[in-house]
Amino acid sequence: MEKTFDPFVAEWITFSTNPKYNLVEKCLKLAQLLEYPDLDIESNIQKINEMAKSLKVLLSDVKNPTYLISMLNEYLFDELEFHGDTDDYYNPKNNFLNEVLQKKSGIPITMSILYVELAKRIGLDLRICGFPSHVVVKHNEEMILDPFGGGQLLSIEDLEEILYRNFGEEIEFSPEFLDELPEDKILIRIIRNLKNSYAQSYAYDKALRCADMILAVEQDSPDEIRDKGIILERLQKYDQAQVLLNKYLEISPEAQDVDFVLELIRNIRERSSR
Repeated sequence: MEKTFDPFVAEWITFSTNPKYNLVEKCLKLAQLLEYPDLDIESNIQKINEMAKSLKVLLSDVKNPTYLISMLNEYLFDELEFHGDTDDYYNPKNNFLNEVLQKKSGIPITMSILYVELAKRIGLDLRICGFPSHVVVKHNEEMILDPFGGGQLLSIEDLEEILYRNFGEEIEFSPEFLDELPEDKILIRIIRNLKNSYAQSYAYDKALRCADMILAVEQDSPDEIRDKGIILERLQKYDQAQVLLNKYLEISPEAQDVDFVLELIRNIRERSSR
């Protein structure tokens, strides 16, 4: 696939792969690049610092994880009234940490990032898990928590219900769904959310930018190649779209959406011949 240099994508890759920046800083940089050019990253970090200080004041000398989780939940969800955004779930803003801090609501992945960051500040080691369609966090292997749902402790039955609600009977629970999600995969998941949200709201230029950011990391991802092709078709960049969609068919000839992609290519050829 032919590559063109994009200074925007290059800036993101340079920042996001720099080990001197933590996940919170990278999330805020993503917001600055995509939507908020005047965003003061340091002031948002300071907001989290102040939250952590206030939380520490509430703690006793007890350090067991169950107590710390209980106090974190009480502070974040009861006192500060953070909550999962069920009313406007697919709003792209829910993927930006500065917006989550401002409006005190977000989606599972951004709520989990904030939750884990505050937990770290009080000596609690929580890990983000890439559960399908609904990011959760875990303490060791025995406690699975849902920051989107107010820090609720989840059972296997609860997790199966989440899968059923989002996928029907297509997917069965697997222990690997609770594997830790590495930092680079967390960022890709946020950008993928944004790509889909932008595309659904017809902001195709922004969706294209997100597709390019993902492909800079996952160059041979069939789904991302297909999605970029579809976005280019929506932007009426038919020649580029056709190249990518044909590339997708070459990589994934048995994909379930082959008929859809073939029809899209057919429509592009018809438009191009007019």
